[in-house]
Amino acid sequence: MRPTATRVALLVALLPTFAFGVLVHAQRGGRGAQAAPPTPRAAAPFDLSGQWVSLITEDWRHRQFTPAKGDYVPLPLSPAARKIADSWDPAKDEAVGEQCKAYGAAGLMRLPTRIRIAWEDDTTLRLETDAGTQTRTFYFGAPRGSGGDWQGVSSATWDAPRAPFAGRGGGPSSGGSLKVVTTRMKPGYLRKNGVPYGANAVLTEYFDRLDVPGGDPLLVLTSELVDTENLMTPYWTSQQFKRESGTTGWNPTPCAAR
Repeated sequence: MRPTATRVALLVALLPTFAFGVLVHAQRGGRGAQAAPPTPRAAAPFDLSGQWVSLITEDWRHRQFTPAKGDYVPLPLSPAARKIADSWDPAKDEAVGEQCKAYGAAGLMRLPTRIRIAWEDDTTLRLETDAGTQTRTFYFGAPRGSGGDWQGVSSATWDAPRAPFAGRGGGPSSGGSLKVVTTRMKPGYLRKNGVPYGANAVLTEYFDRLDVPGGDPLLVLTSELVDTENLMTPYWTSQQFKRESGTTGWNPTPCAAR
């Protein structure tokens, strides 16, 4: 066999071995191998963990206390929702075990509360409240659970950086927001005086951290509730929380109908 033909035959014989070596090298993270994308926890643009206390800086009389029956300002209620709210009876809610109606995801974060946020794993955030002793779970990637309870099913993503007042009711600039979309909630109250939201409501929330020079970090939560059954238009709110350095003040309490 001629030298050239010999070299070609040798190369053909070595090709499977060479291909196998490249595959193993890539699987072991060798040079040229594509790195795995960072986990949602590693990709977080800011730290949300810790204990935070709500700052009642707006809508004080509607949030600090249970509003009077019929006090629906400035909610864009549909006629059907107004009829339901006009029939609100907290004693009846308690009698049938529905005293947690105002502690579902769509109303919970407006209540005076402390919250604790922590990573359960690299793709799951847990948010606990001492008001009503509730737990919300935010899943990055495929959501888990079928919903139908007060907190529904929440899907989380890291949203792109945004400018202030860019169509979400305002908010601070940041390296990105935590966006949480919650669906499949058990029907509850948007406000403690019986203002309803339904099972088909969609809650979209944007969590931003704002580091104040010389002060405690703030958590700004901007929310949109879409509920065509009970609201004439999407309902936007904004609430703020201040980060606490320790765990004092944490006081889990049961749901209360009034």
